[in-house]
Formats: sequence, C-alpha cells, structure tokens
Amino acid sequence: MLQSVPRFQAERSGMEVPGMAAVPLYAGLRRAVPVIDAAIGKIVRLTGNFRLVCSDARMEQQLDDFCRNVPVGLTGQSLQTFTDGYLDSLLTYGNALGEMLVDSRTGAFAGLQTAPPDRVEIRPGRGLERQFWLRGAEPEQAVRIIHPERILFTALNPPPGGVYGVSVLQGLPALSRILLRIYECIGQNYDRMGNVRYAVTYKPSGDSAERAYAGERARQIAREWSEGMRAGAQGEIRDFICAGDVDIRVIGSDNALLDTEVPVRQLLEQLIAKLSIPPFLLGLNWSSTERMSSQQADILTSELEYYRRLLEPVICRIGCSFLRLCGSDGAVSVEWSNINLQDETEKAQARLWNAQAQQLELELEGE
Repeated sequence: MLQSVPRFQAERSGMEVPGMAAVPLYAGLRRAVPVIDAAIGKIVRLTGNFRLVCSDARMEQQLDDFCRNVPVGLTGQSLQTFTDGYLDSLLTYGNALGEMLVDSRTGAFAGLQTAPPDRVEIRPGRGLERQFWLRGAEPEQAVRIIHPERILFTALNPPPGGVYGVSVLQGLPALSRILLRIYECIGQNYDRMGNVRYAVTYKPSGDSAERAYAGERARQIAREWSEGMRAGAQGEIRDFICAGDVDIRVIGSDNALLDTEVPVRQLLEQLIAKLSIPPFLLGLNWSSTERMSSQQADILTSELEYYRRLLEPVICRIGCSFLRLCGSDGAVSVEWSNINLQDETEKAQARLWNAQAQQLELELEGE
C-alpha cells in the first residue's frame, strides 16, 4: 500500500478561474444517447494496442513489465488501461488530464491516474511555460500545482491561440435534443395508443320507459364493463352482455402513429458523420455497397492514426519518466499494432505490386 503518494500538490493563489460548463453537458449526452457512447467506445478500442521500445536494451524487460503492471487509479492496471481512459476523456471533452504518481519515500514511479479535465486550469507562464492550477469552489480558492512535470494534458483541435481543445461532440447537443424528443413522443404515443382504452356508448331508444331508466342502465353497463376488464387483467375471461343500442370502440384507433423513420435516420446520419464511424459498426443496417464500406473503413483508419499521433507524445513521456526514475537515460519509441488484418493484406498486396513493377522496369532496361 502506498501511503505517501503525492496527489495534485499545490500552493495557494487568488487568481480567477474560468468555468468549463460543457463537461457535464457532454457526459450527460453520452448517457442519454446510446449511439454516441457506442461510437466513442469503439473508437477507443479500435485505436489498438502498442508496445514501448527502449534504446537501452538492458532496460527493455523492465519497461515491458512496467507497461503491463503499472497501477492506474484504484482498480486499473497497465499502460494500455491508462491510455484507453485518457483517449476516452479526450474524445468526450476535447481535453484529457492525467498525472504520474511518484512515491515520495522511494522516488519510484508509483502509478498513473486520470482526472476530469475541468479540475485543472492552464495559465501561461514565462515564454512557453505552462502553469497548472487546481480549481476550487470559488475562483479565489484556486491553488497552483507545484509539480507540473507530473501532469499530462492533451487538447483536441484547439482553436488558433487557444489552450483548451474541442470535443468531437461539439454541435451534437442540439441534434440529440431533437432525437430524444422524438423518442419521448414515440413513447407517449404508445402509452396512449398501445395501452388500449375503450369508449362504451349507450344510446337509449325513443321509448319513454327506457329513457326513464337510461341513467341507471348506463351506470350498470359501466360497472359490468369495469369488472370484466379487472377480471381480464387477472387472466379470467368474461363475456359482456347488454341489451339496447351499445357501441364499443377503441379510443384512437382511427389515428395512425407518425412515421419517424425518416427524421430519426436524418438525425443519426448527422451524429455518425460527426463521429466518423461507419454505420455498420454501430449495428445500423443501412444500404451500403462493398466499395462504400471499404472507403468508410479507410476513412476510419485515418481518424485512428490521427488519435494515435495525439497519444504518442504522452506515452513516450510516461516511458521516459519511468526510465529516468530508474537511472537510465534511454529513449523510448512507440510501436503500434496494425489496426486490422485488412490493412496488413493491403500492405502485402502493395509490396507485391511494387516488386512486380520494379521487375518489369529492370527487364525493360535490360532490353
């Protein structure tokens, strides 16, 4: 058990801290719209795994053991687990925040942890220096983190001159609100029309004697109908027998439910276009040709390679920090696995075509 691992150690300051109101908005959006949560989860998993390669061969085994067994938070383990959570935060909020934990007693690398990105504010220092400030309940309660070298921070597509990134969910709350409203209306319509309600109408004839007892007969019909419906709810079948002109109709049977397939699909297309995920990966059986699916997979591969480029500096920094704490000055590089077997096949086919082209060129030069 590590008892003296420093967390976000800080010193007091009275500087104002801007808010980050979009963080709870995007978190709620993922909980409310399953297709958004599924798309981000698939991007994280499809980014793939990696291994660290050390320039110092003597430290390679220790580095591999560190990548497999480094603690992550209270329950996680392995560097891959940390990068998965880090990328998930980067996609959802546009910013990812993590910390390298160092045991104050031994000076060894103790673990990694992720944190909500709105807990820390970045302020400019001298030159390109960055200062990290831990937010408080009030702006004047912000405290400065005194070990910024242990903080890991990545911004996704920050605007020119900006510090904080932009979430891939930007622009989706308005569309998602419309989509959820459609689903809510569908549920309300099924509550009204799916749970069948009946209208029983008794029409007395022109006989004066029957008209005199019309109210009593209507109450009797209502009582018998209610008892029959309660018996039916308990599995007992009763016939409803009455005399006179009695009309029984289902309320709302003349009105059909609105067709929501077209508007729902239009909204889902906008959501998926923003997330760059092929529809078939999300279980949406839209018409798609084989060539179109291949092009969508190529686009997704480019997106995943971009996210890898964002993660690589963070991974190398963690690996180098571990080596420095172990007394090694070796460098670290990242080797990513192929995204899928289709990429491996296409690379092999490209090498074959290049070899055949080179052979033909040599034969033509020989002639």
